[in-house]
Formats: sequence, C-alpha cells, structure tokens
Amino acid sequence: MTSSAIDTKTEPWVEVTGSLHFPSWLAAQHVSLAFTTYQSGKLFLLGLNPEGRLAVFERTFNRAMGLWADGQTLWLSTLYQIWRFENLLRPDERHQEHDRLYVPKVGYTTGDLDVHDIAIDHTGRVVFVATAFGCIATLSERASFAPLWSPPFLSKLAAEDRCHLNGLALDNGHPRFATAVSTSDVVDGWRDRRRDGGVVLEIPSGRVIASGLSMPHSPRLHRGRLWLHDSGTGNFGSVDPNGGRFEPLTFCPGYLRGLAFVGDYAIVGLSRPRHDKTFGGLALEEELAKRGTDARCGLMVIDLRSGDVAHWLRVEGVVTELYDVAVLPRVVRPMALGFKTDEIQRTIAIGESESLAK
Repeated sequence: MTSSAIDTKTEPWVEVTGSLHFPSWLAAQHVSLAFTTYQSGKLFLLGLNPEGRLAVFERTFNRAMGLWADGQTLWLSTLYQIWRFENLLRPDERHQEHDRLYVPKVGYTTGDLDVHDIAIDHTGRVVFVATAFGCIATLSERASFAPLWSPPFLSKLAAEDRCHLNGLALDNGHPRFATAVSTSDVVDGWRDRRRDGGVVLEIPSGRVIASGLSMPHSPRLHRGRLWLHDSGTGNFGSVDPNGGRFEPLTFCPGYLRGLAFVGDYAIVGLSRPRHDKTFGGLALEEELAKRGTDARCGLMVIDLRSGDVAHWLRVEGVVTELYDVAVLPRVVRPMALGFKTDEIQRTIAIGESESLAK
C-alpha cells in the first residue's frame, strides 16, 4: 500500500502516514478518531481536510490515557485529573475549517490514581479504572475518588497496583467486564505473571470468564461478543461473554491498547514496547521475530468479518506508545483547545438566555 498525503498541524517531531484508502474509509463511515499517547502526553484528533486528505490535530495533556466520546462530549484521563470537553460549535458552525471545537470545561482533580479506561454509565456518571488501587471507581465531590467495585481476590484497597486492573467494558451502560494482568494480591505482583496470568473478570460477581492471557487490555462488547487485546502476544480477538477461551482473530505488529468499533470494523491501537522488564520476555517479541518485522506505533482498522487489516495509520518519531482510541461519530474535522497558548482565553461562546426567576 502507498501512503496518503496528510495535512498535519502536529509539530515536526512526529510523522503520521496512512494507507491509501484510509481517508475515504473515514468519509464513508462519517467518523473521525481520537487517540492518546501518555508517553508524550498528547491527545490526537484525526479527521479530513477540505481536499479529503487526513488532517491531524494535537494538544498536550500530561499522561493522556483513557478516552470516552460521543461526538459532542469527550472525557480524558490525565496524570492527576479527569477532564470533560464540550464541543462549542453549533451544527452549522465552523472554526478554522473544523466542525468540532472541543474545549476543556471541567477538570476533576483525583491525584495520581493511574487511571486507565474511562466510560460513562447508564446514569451519565463517569466510571473509570483506578489501576493503582485495583478498583472500578467514580468521581467524588470531596474525595479523590469513590470506589465502586474491586476484584474479590484483592484483600485490601491500597495504592499498590497489585493486579494491574486496566480495562473496563460496559453492557448497556452498566459495568460488566474488566481485565487484569494477574490475580496477584501483593504490591506490584502482576509483573511476575505478565506472560500468562491475565484474566477477564465479570462484574459484579468477580467470576473469571477467561484466563491464561498475556497482559490483556481494552475489553469492549460489540454485537454479542466481548472483544479485547491479548497484548503480550499481539493478538486481537474475542471471548464469549458467558465464559470460554480467548479466540484470536488478527495478529498485529505491536503492543495492543485501545479499541473502538464502527460497524463491521474494529480500530485498534499499537505501540512499540519499551525494552524493559515490563515488556521484555513476552511472546510478542518472539512472534515479531518469526514474522520478520518490528513493532510499530499507530492504528489498524480490522474487518471483523475476515480478520484482515483494511486500513492503517503509522505514527513515527518520538511518539512510540498509544493508550486509547475513540470514535467521533458524524464528525469530519475536529480540533481542541489546550492550555499551552492563549487561544483558550479568547474563545467565548454565549449560551441561551435564562431568567433570574426560579
């Protein structure tokens, strides 16, 4: 495949290239994408410019990780805060050729909980994985967070990252499944079981519905299947929600994190694993060598009907690790405001008038 031309507003330290028909696929699906890189602290927004080429927009947020979006609202977890962004543009408005302008409206200071996946439940409440404490949690008006659920094998709520709980799947807005790298109940114990200690847990029962996984991430329910990444092997696949073995669908050349769906397609995030004790010694290394390739950083669009990679995006330069990806439905070209320039102080939107009388 050849690479499509890209209109980018990113800095020179990063290069983004896409497969030939990736832009036309985005246009046909009427979506844009958002993805995060915690290693470089960036939120990337991927859409199309007026010429139909890929347009990339980025903003800086320290350790940007978990994402949730519905097209109008976007939630983002960072190093010690969780941010809610809102689109300020009306349907017929444009700002510098962008049809979405996401502005950080509310920031909740949580402290460093090592927040991974984040979602909105059926009541509109924010729920997230507080990985440091090994629990599913929500925001609190006064405290740093309010715990909602922990795996039954954890004997204590402590900031010890015992099992590396990381992924959260909702079922009709209710937390239903979680992934953990191990079932360890000692501080940092998950690192001893990276190769085959991973599990998928049912919420709230805590039942293990799949085991023997290697650093699983990003569980998501889609069309009656529970999809996830067996990240330590490089395999994207699924599990029967009632329980069973992980069934690989596609091997991807990278450490997998981040998963979203558009109809018959899955969008998966790939990272180049660090050469340290966290990522070393995994089956992924062996499989990459066997296939004669190197790990890459970027996105892949996988056809769920065949397992084939339909489209891809490569991110090269200092960005080597992605965490999450989200679909922005009915969005052509999004942008966001951050805190590095004075643009945020000059961007003002006036709401509907309200009466003083109650």
